Amino acid sequence: MDKLKIALAVACVVAGVWGYYYFSEAAQVLRVLMVMGGLIAAGGVAWLSVPGKEFFAFAQEAWAEAGRVSWPTRKETMQTTVIVFAFVVVMALFLFAVDTTLAWIVKLLTGRSE
Repeated sequence: MDKLKIALAVACVVAGVWGYYYFSEAAQVLRVLMVMGGLIAAGGVAWLSVPGKEFFAFAQEAWAEAGRVSWPTRKETMQTTVIVFAFVVVMALFLFAVDTTLAWIVKLLTGRSE
């Protein structure tokens, strides 16, 4: 029965998108409302299935977990950003030096130093 409900939910989404393109002469707002209606209907039908209920429970738990995350302060974020940029500049200079040195050594060994 759950597979039938999921298939019906997918059919609701497809019907909303089909309506959007089939009624291309209708007002844009109505066409968007068709898609939104299809998505809402699909969500309602999916919520009635066991996998849908499990997904919605998972989504609620994930939202609650995101609320418990310890987010950095603005000062910590700025300090970390400056450190990352400084590291990128230092690494770029180091790689440039290594590349230039290796290119010079290859030219020296192959006799192309002009």
